[in-house]
Amino acid sequence: MREPTLIASAVVAGGLTLLAVIGPWIAPYDPDATDVLAASQGPSGQHLLGTDSLGRDILSRALVGARLSFAGPAMIVLISAVLGTALAIFSAWHGGWIDRMVNRSLNVMFSVPGILVAMLASAVFGAGFWAPVLALGVVYTPYMARVVRSIAVRERHRGYVESLQLAGMSSWRICLRHIGPNVMPIVVAQGTYGFGTALADFAAVSFLGLGIQPPQAEWGVMVSEGRNELLDGALQQSLTAGTLIVVTVVAFNVLGAQLSSRAGGRR
Repeated sequence: MREPTLIASAVVAGGLTLLAVIGPWIAPYDPDATDVLAASQGPSGQHLLGTDSLGRDILSRALVGARLSFAGPAMIVLISAVLGTALAIFSAWHGGWIDRMVNRSLNVMFSVPGILVAMLASAVFGAGFWAPVLALGVVYTPYMARVVRSIAVRERHRGYVESLQLAGMSSWRICLRHIGPNVMPIVVAQGTYGFGTALADFAAVSFLGLGIQPPQAEWGVMVSEGRNELLDGALQQSLTAGTLIVVTVVAFNVLGAQLSSRAGGRR
């Protein structure tokens, strides 16, 4: 309780994650049910956040859309964590020219814009869920690998590694059973930090029409659909989805920064 920023960000991030899990069950209406007689209405007792241009309940679409909005970034972080951690430990363990080659490759990948790669993947393989997820997962890998590598190098040169080698334990078992678990705190922290950025990028791809496609509910899709309503003074759809994206990104970025400082401090 002496760290209110950490507690507050964890509560907000946890609450939003819970909504993403249970959203489809607590949504008051079918998110795809249209009612032209109730189109573009403001908040009311019947529709707490109003309706969109097709008369669909915005609250229901936001709750149901949270699942896809969280599933995409979660997969992006998982892919980058697996690839980045494996690459970092491999590089730290072998050192020498292998480590230098991996570092130079990571430096090249840092210069590649994630959104551009996701857009190209969607253009080549078709819009949807997996094309931007896989593309962004690969693009995020060097960010994970760079952070994890610095910790893995320290672990590689600790006394227990030499003791295990003298005891006859194989390299892969040392990496898998000892170095891997010891770098997990920084992997979790970096993954949490990267989740917010991944959510923003995933929503941006959907906003551009290259990710999740209407009529599926997803926050980036909702912001895009709400653009045409802004000129008519109906702000509720874009404002709701945009606010959820901003709050989620800030909460996970703050939580990730707090966890990273704690994980780094323990080293």
